[in-house]
Amino acid sequence: MDMSMQRKLSPYRVFSQAEWAQLRADAPMTLTPEDLARLQGLYDPVSMQEVERVYLPLSRLLSYYVEATQGLHAATSRFLGRSEDKIPFVIGIAGSVAVGKSTTARVLQALLARWPTSPRVSLVPTDGFLLPNAVLAAEGLMERKGFPQSYDRQKLLSFLTDIKAGKRKVEAPVYSHVVYDVVPGETIVIEQPDILIVEGLNVLQPNRLPKHGQAIPFVSDFFDFSIYIDADESLIHAWYVDRFISLKATRFTDPNSYFHRYAAISPEETRALAERLWKRINRLNLRENILPTRPRADLILTKGEDHAVASVALRKL
Repeated sequence: MDMSMQRKLSPYRVFSQAEWAQLRADAPMTLTPEDLARLQGLYDPVSMQEVERVYLPLSRLLSYYVEATQGLHAATSRFLGRSEDKIPFVIGIAGSVAVGKSTTARVLQALLARWPTSPRVSLVPTDGFLLPNAVLAAEGLMERKGFPQSYDRQKLLSFLTDIKAGKRKVEAPVYSHVVYDVVPGETIVIEQPDILIVEGLNVLQPNRLPKHGQAIPFVSDFFDFSIYIDADESLIHAWYVDRFISLKATRFTDPNSYFHRYAAISPEETRALAERLWKRINRLNLRENILPTRPRADLILTKGEDHAVASVALRKL
């Protein structure tokens, strides 16, 4: 099939960064350079220009989706003849390790919360729903951490069910990247936000459909809008290795860090270790579980070598 036919059959409209930037319209820039410095990841640089050209138009689009979805819920409530609790608009953000999901989530959270309606916007990473290290070790899954089978899927589905049921307070578990484990007894309390952002590697991963037709929900069934952060595998590979090397001189020096034992190894050993972890774990997860979910997203942000978003693909309605 030639490229012109592929574009014709694609379910997405694709915009260059310049084309997408025009869709900002008159949306005001509400983040300052100081705000952005606090929001961006140390290893995922984002410029004010990129926020203006990519994330501000995206927040404008999402604000329209939120308004339209709230109107749909109100219409359903009128039809049913009853008053429903407020149901949060849920945004899912997926993509590989080292591709910048967390920074994207934080920037969107800040922009959406600054819209004139001042919506309450909460953010939950799915890392907290990983099985504890003790369980993963007992089941031989430590080298599959981040793979679909390493999550407490039932707990995550129960959390999202409660969110969509409009419960006033819902708790999510907390994960520490220092100790590389779920923190026992520590939770994030989500109190009826207008918008909830759920960020994680495999949030667009479907379950296997049962032959008997029983209803088994996917995590993505609870999303009103989904975003996939994309980049060429070679770029993600380089970003992962560079980040690992940088962490050796920062986070790994903390005696409480799970990776503290690597703080004293040589630069050559550090790079070799990062390469092994990439090939044995993260590349495999990307190819087998994460990348295949990309076509399920409503919007795809594709990054270039400089980490900046080069193109935006929006699913056709």
